[in-house]
Amino acid sequence: MNDDAHRATAIRIFQRMAHLVLESDNRQREVVEATGLSFGRTRALRRLAKRPMRMSELAAELVVDKPYTTVIVDDLERRGLVVRSTAPDDRRAKVVTVTDQGREMAQLANGILARPPQALVALPAAEMAALDALVAKLAP
Repeated sequence: MNDDAHRATAIRIFQRMAHLVLESDNRQREVVEATGLSFGRTRALRRLAKRPMRMSELAAELVVDKPYTTVIVDDLERRGLVVRSTAPDDRRAKVVTVTDQGREMAQLANGILARPPQALVALPAAEMAALDALVAKLAP
């Protein structure tokens, strides 16, 4: 197989994988319906459930600007899902911490997002084992 054909095959495989993971089961919509939050707010909550973060860290993690991060955190705080406090080493900085209710909401979203697509579950055991071995080679 020449380089162009090899690259075209890789692109086709990646597109199929992306479709399977991102589009075949609309998990984002399911998360929005289950949590009552936009998917962007759920992304923020899921990251904060891993560890408290400064507002600037959260903005960087979400790849959004700081004013929009404030809008997100304001909404999550209003809903009782996070709390803001002053950073111990810099009184100007705010640290955002998830509440117990926020942690439960993040776990709900994570559970939905972690559920494998039905097409994957339906594979015969031998094919699933082969796919598992191939994907393991791609994992960092």
